[in-house]
Amino acid sequence: MIHALLVILTAQLTGEALSRALSLPVPGPVLGIVLLVLALRLVPRLADLIRPLATGILGHLSLLFVPAGVGVVGHLSALGSQGPAIFLALIVSTALAMAAGALVFAGVARLTGNVDD
Repeated sequence: MIHALLVILTAQLTGEALSRALSLPVPGPVLGIVLLVLALRLVPRLADLIRPLATGILGHLSLLFVPAGVGVVGHLSALGSQGPAIFLALIVSTALAMAAGALVFAGVARLTGNVDD
């Protein structure tokens, strides 16, 4: 388990170092996860090493939402005064994200030839 955690944290640290050293507009943890996915593709047995730890972390993923909930409760007054604008932004951004996802899916399906006409 320690080795799996070491692999994951090394990928994150490497991504963070690359992001800062190259002044990339991509966050370090995002680069780290891309590097981890590449490593998993290049070394398939690495997935067997990481799987138990990843399953455990994903099992407790809901704990990561606690700080966000505390932040919302801490700013209830701002939420009350700007509630309609926030609600509208959530609705519009969700609709745009769904539309973008559908368009990308349709484009990829067309490019790969998996279109049912």
